[in-house]
Amino acid sequence: MERSVKRTFKNALFEQFARIGKALASGRRLEILELLAQGERTVEEIAEQTDMSVASASQHLQVLKGAQLVEVRRNGLYARYRLADERVFRLWQAIRELAEVRLADVERVINTFLKERNSMSPMTAHELLQRLQEKSVVVLDVRPAEEYFAGHIAGARSIPLEKLKRQLQALPKSREIVAYCRGPYCVFADEAVAILQAHGLKARRLQEGFPDWRAKGFPAESPAVKL
Repeated sequence: MERSVKRTFKNALFEQFARIGKALASGRRLEILELLAQGERTVEEIAEQTDMSVASASQHLQVLKGAQLVEVRRNGLYARYRLADERVFRLWQAIRELAEVRLADVERVINTFLKERNSMSPMTAHELLQRLQEKSVVVLDVRPAEEYFAGHIAGARSIPLEKLKRQLQALPKSREIVAYCRGPYCVFADEAVAILQAHGLKARRLQEGFPDWRAKGFPAESPAVKL
């Protein structure tokens, strides 16, 4: 291959790779990817759960769709967005983990806003897997119900955070409860553990979220719509 042709080839190829990086160059779009890792969403649902206007959420989704990171499924009058495949979640996971290692500001932000975490003794996914095999814990999914029904840890109970205080009597006091939510920076599980401990129950949070659990190949109930 001639040098000029080779250069043209590399320029064209790496510009295509750069489309992915450009699409990810927004904290709001990364947040959308984490949300879609839980299951399909309409643009209105995404806007509500990310505190954006519908117009802004739609613009971000079009950028992600242009890079083929998300897909659209038509359901009557509604368009439902989902991750293009499981590799998109793994890409977001890799970005998150690299930032944790390389960017000191990540830890600073966590320590500023999640000061109580250190007292909650987070449980790793591997430890939870062992405890599930021993049948020594109750696993609590505190995400919204629609996310639970889209996919959850096998055997987990669904009690969305906003309903937890009303359903405390249904939880056993003799077994440890492990609450989990969307990911390591989702605070639903933190809030659930605080409520459970305040009412005398033994509780810990799962260090990771359901998509991380599923990515490890650990037991999960299959989602209604496969990503």
